[in-house]
Amino acid sequence: MKRARLEEFRQAAYTHLGKAHDATFELTDAILLTRNVYSLADLSLSPVFRRKWPSIYEAIQDTKPDREKLMELYIKLLPTDKRVLLAGDHTAWSRPDAVTLKERTIEHSITEIAGNKPITIGQGYSTIAWIPEDSGSWAIPLRHEWITSRSSPIDKAVEQLKKVCESMSVRPISLWDSEYGCAPFVFKTASIKADILVRLRSNLCVWGAPPPYSGKGRPRKHGAQFKLNEPSTWGEVAFVLEVNDLKLGRVKISVWENLHFRKATTRPMTLLRVERLDLDGNLRVLRPLWLAWVGEQMPPLDEVWRLYLRRFTIDHWYRFLKQRLHWTVPKFSTPEQCEHAL
Repeated sequence: MKRARLEEFRQAAYTHLGKAHDATFELTDAILLTRNVYSLADLSLSPVFRRKWPSIYEAIQDTKPDREKLMELYIKLLPTDKRVLLAGDHTAWSRPDAVTLKERTIEHSITEIAGNKPITIGQGYSTIAWIPEDSGSWAIPLRHEWITSRSSPIDKAVEQLKKVCESMSVRPISLWDSEYGCAPFVFKTASIKADILVRLRSNLCVWGAPPPYSGKGRPRKHGAQFKLNEPSTWGEVAFVLEVNDLKLGRVKISVWENLHFRKATTRPMTLLRVERLDLDGNLRVLRPLWLAWVGEQMPPLDEVWRLYLRRFTIDHWYRFLKQRLHWTVPKFSTPEQCEHAL
């Protein structure tokens, strides 16, 4: 039964590969079965690649997979009996020596340092992935696309999330890092049928609900300031929960409701402050985790903060993509060829 489903999936994927689909399909199998690759031509030595090495370059140059059809194929595998968990992020394909490659941009990179800063020159790629398991490190990408110099990681993430959710029958929960914890992202995702759980930087300032209208002048849009790094501005806590986690130990979750970004007044948020405590009740980790829930009814407090911990599976997928699937081994000469390699 499982083999029949796998064969059906592979046949469906094959029909959406566009031109040079035979060479592209064999190249995909070669990538999956070849552990060590030092150049793209090494993949032609795989027993499943029955063509000569020039066909690898021709396949990448000629192929143009139907991303929409492939995404719909992947989404058909998603469960419909429970909430789907998505994670979004972006990564860099470092190309500092490709001086003739068009549309190179400055990208964040924790593995490379340029001018004492964790940046590199290359291309950025945005990903929306499905997290299929409650534990483990697997993430399955639904969309993985190049961020052009005319776009931004936030705009590309909004576009991807919209396309994914339009093809889904259930409302997903999406997880995002602090780069997306800002007013533009929260505001631009207002019309998308997805709930958002996003990390916030600890130096942000958000605003409470405005007071009742006094009857004079223009109604106020904002209430009191809520500065995440100034406890005196926090006001009254709505809920507090303490749990003993098997891995993290004693954890305290504090909740504040009905807050918003200054430039996203129509998108109310629920803020969560997650603290790890020692046996005496003191902070075990100096920097707490600030999260914001944006969307419909939030899951139970004991569950929602744990969901964010699953976001890190997309980091593992990026590592798997680069180290095991050899994504950044080729050195293509045009952005179009780089994107075809996706």
